[in-house]
Amino acid sequence: MVIKTELCAFSDYRIYPGNGMLFIRRDGRPVTLGSSKAKSLMEQRKKPSKLVWTQAWRRSNKKSLTETVLKKRSRKVTKVQRAVVGASIEDIKKKATENKAFRSSAMEAAKKELKEKKKAAAKDKKKSGSNQFVKGAHKAHKNMLRGKR
Repeated sequence: MVIKTELCAFSDYRIYPGNGMLFIRRDGRPVTLGSSKAKSLMEQRKKPSKLVWTQAWRRSNKKSLTETVLKKRSRKVTKVQRAVVGASIEDIKKKATENKAFRSSAMEAAKKELKEKKKAAAKDKKKSGSNQFVKGAHKAHKNMLRGKR
């Protein structure tokens, strides 16, 4: 035997025959309420989602058991290699395939070359003659000494 039940408009609980009350709003819409507690709180304009015992609160706080739980489909992340400023994709791939010994030897050769360049620059600087001062560059302007603008 199937019993026809209604849902409380406030608490979403089932109302069995012979229980609850029917409230007619000003606009003429009928509202079924399960208890005087629900009626009182509705008249006070309380929000059902703020009351812990209502189904609205349980729904908003994810407390009810969900019958159909669907797994979110997660897409596989595909890595895309892009060129960096100053290096193309081919250069990056070539560096990735190189072994560590080859890279370290290339680095040492580059360091030696840099040191030689610095030494050559230092020798050129010594030859060109250092300690050349501009005559009177260290003196203050005559107006600054007198405090004039």
